[in-house]
Amino acid sequence: MNRRRPRRVSDSARSRQPSQATSRGGRGQLRLIGGEFRRRKLPIPDSPGLRPTPDRVRETLFNWLAFDIAGRQVLDLYAGTGALGLEALSRGAARATFVESTAPVAKVLEANVATLGAAGDVVGIPVERFLATTPSRFDLVFLDPPFRQGLAAQTCLDLEMGGWLASDAVIYVETEHELVWSPPASWQLHREIVAGDSHGRLFRRQPDAG
Repeated sequence: MNRRRPRRVSDSARSRQPSQATSRGGRGQLRLIGGEFRRRKLPIPDSPGLRPTPDRVRETLFNWLAFDIAGRQVLDLYAGTGALGLEALSRGAARATFVESTAPVAKVLEANVATLGAAGDVVGIPVERFLATTPSRFDLVFLDPPFRQGLAAQTCLDLEMGGWLASDAVIYVETEHELVWSPPASWQLHREIVAGDSHGRLFRRQPDAG
């Protein structure tokens, strides 16, 4: 398989990009960047470890996903601000399920989904508990676990083995840049991007994986 060199977002490019989370009375704001809700600004809580995916990385990711969003069932794990799932809904996804176990963060996310009038559900339990329940099939999955807690590889395995993925699912995984890990054998790396401390990888599941 030919490997593309990961796209890198330079420090200078990042410094020119407006922040998607700006401090404001103890809260920040999330700005959606495309689709029906483009330029909508939503509140996000001031919570330790909350690390929204930067605007420029989201823009690159959703350019890659241009033809993989409309009508899709989306799963956003370790959702946090819900930036990725909300962006997918803005761009025509049928429905999104957000899994976020931190109660204040989940509460704000639920309110933001309602504010947009979007088709989304927020599940306020840990990801490992959610993936131990009866599965539904998802076409598009976003996985952005807390860095340096060893969660990415096991969560990917649970997704694959637990029956959560459509046969041709697309999965985006964002990890700390230095992490070395192996995805399930049925996942083929499609694109990747390195930005600061994060390494984003977009995988396509092979249709014959079942």
